[in-house]
Amino acid sequence: MARIIGGLTTSHVPAIGAAIAKGLQQEPYWKPFFDGFLPVRKWLDDVKPDVAVVFYNDHGLNFFLDKMPTFAVGAAPEYRNADEGWGIPTLPPFKGAPELSWHIIEHLVDREFDITTCQEMLVDHAFTLPLKLFWPDGECPVRTVPICINTVQFPLPSAKRCLALGRAVGEALACWDSDEKIVVIGTGGLSHQLDGERAGFINKPFDLKFMDSLIADPAWATQYSIHELVEKTGTQGVELLMWLATRGAVPGAVRKVHTNYHIPISNTAAGMMAMEAI
Repeated sequence: MARIIGGLTTSHVPAIGAAIAKGLQQEPYWKPFFDGFLPVRKWLDDVKPDVAVVFYNDHGLNFFLDKMPTFAVGAAPEYRNADEGWGIPTLPPFKGAPELSWHIIEHLVDREFDITTCQEMLVDHAFTLPLKLFWPDGECPVRTVPICINTVQFPLPSAKRCLALGRAVGEALACWDSDEKIVVIGTGGLSHQLDGERAGFINKPFDLKFMDSLIADPAWATQYSIHELVEKTGTQGVELLMWLATRGAVPGAVRKVHTNYHIPISNTAAGMMAMEAI
């Protein structure tokens, strides 16, 4: 059977792409953010995953407000970048894992999740930037399965539902008839709001508590409704749902490999975690 080696989570602020394109990684503004990925890259070099299952949110590239699925799973042989992320160079297509995608889709439907299946799918900065942060050199070395969660158009899925989605995906991964190693990635957040009266809102205490909870108490955030999470993290901070799904997909206890938290990056609390399955 396939082996889930752990979970990675990171913010996906579009301005990261411009920093990468311009070689600003060691500039004082960016260095604390980019240096946080160095220990995780070493861990990835050691464990060498074959496939990455990526929970992310689409920013109007595939789905707009008139047609917004709650959950969508990519089942394509490759995924092309159609969002430069405010400056990231054009990227080669990301290789898909269609056989795993269909296995996940069938399992989710069997577990009574109503999902949208995408046999063609473009990807934006929410998908491409995290992969470039974890594997900065050359083409992405892992095959990918994108899983999109709606964090844009209300009503949004609850934290409890997203954790359950992650756990169902983890079940599918654990019973996949393969000897490949899988890493699960969740992107977005942490606390930030880009518009309205609370533009620039950041809640560091809540962010740090949430990060800690993913290690010891994954269900902690499910005590809050979506509206409460928006109040605590900002309109866009609700992207933490992808982090929650990622933790759900990594069964049992985890070991903290590395975490980093830096504010602000483009008015966003930028967090990153690496958790190894025990």
